This record gives sequence, C-alpha cells and structure tokens, in this order.
Amino acid sequence: MNLVEVTNLSKSYGVMKAVDDFNLTAIKGEILALVGPDGAGKTSIFRAICGLITLDSGEIKVSGFNVATEFDRIKPHLGYMPQSFSLYPDLSVEENLYFYAGLFGLNRAQFQEKKKRLYEFSGLGQFYDRRAGALSGGMKQKLALSCALIHDPQVLMLDEPTTGVDPLSRRQFWDILKDLRRGGSGIVVSTPYMDEVALSDRAIFIFGGRKLAEGTPAELAGIFRGKAYRVAVDPTFNCMEQLCRIDGLQARRFGSTVHIYTKENDALENYYPALAEIGIKPEIITPIQPELEDTFIQLMGK
Repeated sequence: MNLVEVTNLSKSYGVMKAVDDFNLTAIKGEILALVGPDGAGKTSIFRAICGLITLDSGEIKVSGFNVATEFDRIKPHLGYMPQSFSLYPDLSVEENLYFYAGLFGLNRAQFQEKKKRLYEFSGLGQFYDRRAGALSGGMKQKLALSCALIHDPQVLMLDEPTTGVDPLSRRQFWDILKDLRRGGSGIVVSTPYMDEVALSDRAIFIFGGRKLAEGTPAELAGIFRGKAYRVAVDPTFNCMEQLCRIDGLQARRFGSTVHIYTKENDALENYYPALAEIGIKPEIITPIQPELEDTFIQLMGK
C-alpha cells in the first residue's frame, strides 16, 4: 500500500529552486531514506508532505488523501519530527507527552496506556520527571519521536532525526525505527549519513532539489561506474589540489584518507608517474569496492 505519494513536486523560494520535479513513493512496513547534503531540498520536501508549505506545482497524497485539500483527514495518520528540537524545554518528559496526547484527543486512560508503551521502547521511563531541556541529545530525539508516535500514526516523517547525536544514540534510534517498521509503520527519514542509508530498505539520493537515483542500498552502490582506490595519505589541501590536477583521475577526501577514481577501461598504472611526482607510491594505493558515498559523489559530479 502506498502511504505517501509525491508527484512532480516543485518548490521555489524567490529565484532559488529548492525542489525540482520530484517524485517519491513510500509504502507500509518500509524505511525510506532521503539522502543528500544540506541545501539539497530534503526539508522542503518534508514540509510539503506535512502541509507546512504551499507547492508551486505537483500533488502529494498521504494515506490516499490529498495534502492540499484534505489535510484534516491526514492528521490522524501522520507523525512529523522536525529537524530542530521543537518540544517545550520547561516541561518534563511526561508533561510533553501529555500535551501532545491532548492535541490528538487522547483521554487520560488512553494516555496512561500509550505512555507505558512509549516508555518501554524509548527507555525514557526513568526520566519521566526530567525537564526536556535538561535531556541529552539522544534522549531529546527519543522524546520527540515518542511525541510524534503518541497517536499511532501510519506514516512517520523524520527530518534528520540523528544529526548532532552521538554514535551510540544514533544506533539505538535506528533500532527503534526497525521495531516500528516491523509493526507496519511507513517511515520516511532524511539523513546526511551514508551509514544510515545502509540501514534503510530503500533510499533516494537528492542534490539540488532533484532526484539523482533511487533503489535499495545494494542497488545504489552498484550504480557506480569505474574503479575506486583508497590512498593512505594525509588529505591536506595541497595534496587534494595536486591530485585534482591529474587529468583523467578524480579524487575525494574520505575521513583521514583519500579515494581516487578511474574509468572502467583505464589502468591505474597509467597515472603512476604523475602520482609519484606528488609523493604517492603504488604501495599505499589499495583497490576497494565502491561505497554508497562513492556512488553519490559520482552522481553529484554528473
């Protein structure tokens, strides 16, 4: 079942085209990741799906209802977690949950039942009386997710929910999402992290408001064309500048190392003389299987 359908969505802010003829379909029991850097258009797409901004063109449906004309019927089916922490910092964990329960019409008995379940899966029960503003980053995100789940929505829209969160909390957050998926929820999550793409069922690469590619993590990794190598060298500005000057070779910084790329029918040996001139010897170059980020960089360059 298609829980979210975005058709030919376009949105501009003045002369800037934030989203350009974008299409998306999310189904029940699936985690769909929307992946791209800051400014790629992810937040505009999320806000459009949640009825927070008007469209220049296109159509959006959630649970079969049109966002532009039937949003009141969509509200019970939709849970939204924005990029920035938007709960009340002066209220406790339980007070925030109670406030959101009231917004969705839950009575006290329903709230007590729902609260117990949310505490169990989020681990927030022992912090029920702590003010939201005093929570750690990971706990804030779990509270925000719990508030978005208070009315049992079919569709969850999570806009970069783990940005700025420590690695352990990120992993715990994704474990929660997997549990929700097994329960039948349809989850659309935006992220700048490629390791989170590997945890999703399907992903869409987006850049400049346009879709670059769509598929499972394995399918997206397989789109890469050419050969990839890891170079055990310090990726200083001078090093990267010299690598990028070598005609026919592409180079990108990857953490504390460098990835270089050649075309499929090209031999790395052809570049040994040029690499030697900048101090890079063959023994520090290792062939690698292209990763998702390699694919994204290649598509973005095109």
